[in-house]
Amino acid sequence: MPRIPHSSPQTLRLFEALLAAPDQWRYGYDLSKETALASGTLYPILMRLAEQSLLETHWEEPTTPGRPPRHSYRLTAEGAELARTRLAGAARRAPSPRPGPALGGAS
Repeated sequence: MPRIPHSSPQTLRLFEALLAAPDQWRYGYDLSKETALASGTLYPILMRLAEQSLLETHWEEPTTPGRPPRHSYRLTAEGAELARTRLAGAARRAPSPRPGPALGGAS
């Protein structure tokens, strides 16, 4: 069975982080810390989502002289809708916890 696009565990973690404040611009470094995704995993996902118009990007000029501009990201309306759909689907597919042995059962 083929994999559903945008449903990898790493992408779902990124979606969760971005949906926590969907209108807020987020820096890649902050997203990396929040999701525990390494830059080699995070940035390719961000680039793919941006190329598919699911993520907006912009460069923010530094507030401190001598600092480089920073790239920031946020979901588009379409991206937020897809993120909610994928997270809901993942929740439905997640295995339910097994019931443990009954405590204080009959002897």
